[in-house]
Amino acid sequence: MFVTYLLSKMRAYKLYRETVRELAQLSDRELADLGIARFDIARVARQAAFA
Repeated sequence: MFVTYLLSKMRAYKLYRETVRELAQLSDRELADLGIARFDIARVARQAAFA
């Protein structure tokens, strides 16, 4: 049970880091097309990974 919980948290954190990395590589114009400001990247990634 505890191991499953830890694995799910590790997967979520990995998804968070991947999302941040991918969004950070986009230009400001591409982010604007998606409706995301550069300072919102962490929030968007957090919502995607931990929601």
